[in-house]
Amino acid sequence: MAAKIATPHLMTLADLSVPQINRLLAHSHYCKQITKPWLEPQVYKPTKRTQLRMPSQSLFNKTVALLFSKRSTRTRLASETSISLLGGNALFLGREDIQLGVNETPRDTARVIGGMTEGIFARVGDHEEIEELAKYSPVPVINALSSLWHPTQILADLLTLHEHSHLFTKSDAKDDTPNYKNMQTSIKSRKREKPNSLPELGPLTVSYVGDSANVLHDMLVTYPRLGHSLRVASPSKYRAPPEVWRRVEELGCDKGIWWGEDPKEAVKGADVVITDTWISMGQEAEKAQRLRDFQGYQVTEALCREGGAKPDWKFMHCLPRKQDEVDDEVFYGPRSLVFPEADNRKWTTMAVFDLFIGRRDFSVDPSKLSTDQQ
Repeated sequence: MAAKIATPHLMTLADLSVPQINRLLAHSHYCKQITKPWLEPQVYKPTKRTQLRMPSQSLFNKTVALLFSKRSTRTRLASETSISLLGGNALFLGREDIQLGVNETPRDTARVIGGMTEGIFARVGDHEEIEELAKYSPVPVINALSSLWHPTQILADLLTLHEHSHLFTKSDAKDDTPNYKNMQTSIKSRKREKPNSLPELGPLTVSYVGDSANVLHDMLVTYPRLGHSLRVASPSKYRAPPEVWRRVEELGCDKGIWWGEDPKEAVKGADVVITDTWISMGQEAEKAQRLRDFQGYQVTEALCREGGAKPDWKFMHCLPRKQDEVDDEVFYGPRSLVFPEADNRKWTTMAVFDLFIGRRDFSVDPSKLSTDQQ
């Protein structure tokens, strides 16, 4: 009898080792390269032979429940489209669709949903909700967003930085980021070839200006472990909660973090400047106070110039964005990576679903895998 595979859950990147994070990033890049040619217009040419690689079909005949108690654009698009590409079925369950929180407990809900699906992707309010789902679910539970953590967003951010690593070096080396437009010009006649490996990313200075919320929290437990320096600015009353900072210290990440109140000081030497919403869902009643508290934190060319960011600094934002957080010049300008970052939510989500739900095997050292196995 085959050994029973433990049920893997993903609550935060703090739960993963550095090799596991790197495997997810490499697999995201692989999924993207393998899949994108299939999404191009397919023109039949009888004299040409098509030799494309199928993406993993690990979710064939499987259903993933999308348990969303908060509205979503990128997370829902990324999850539904990636499940389809993996051969599975996405079952969207909004808070108005099921009994959770009305007549049924998270414990009972986890067992019922887990008894009829093969995975749960949950976007919740309090982090305790998803912890309880994972505790009682017989199938993998992936955190699509909670009050404390947002792991899939940080995976997308890191993939984006890897793919744009050539922007952070002064060498004239040729950019090895795949040019999908050129790769797919003669898609029907191209020969079967190995995908490019994930571009290497050297140490960066990453600056975060804004509220200490779920996106920053997963950055705090991830970026320092990957060799990057974090510089954070937030008003003193908006700091990481104790349960988050405890994980930061346990992982030794606090040694790679500078934290203050001055946004200009935070962007000093920055390769990348990141911000997030100042008013998360559920905090609308605090809007007026928060806008006062974050006055002076808007990311602008002037802020980063005066603060001493590197000349070629880039900007990222998880979206949706409000103009108070970053002005149009930066957001829509050449420094912005926000839309490639948003696109990459699909490929990192696809990789998570493939490894955590489809294969349920996340124990392999990525250095021992061939490109085909990634």
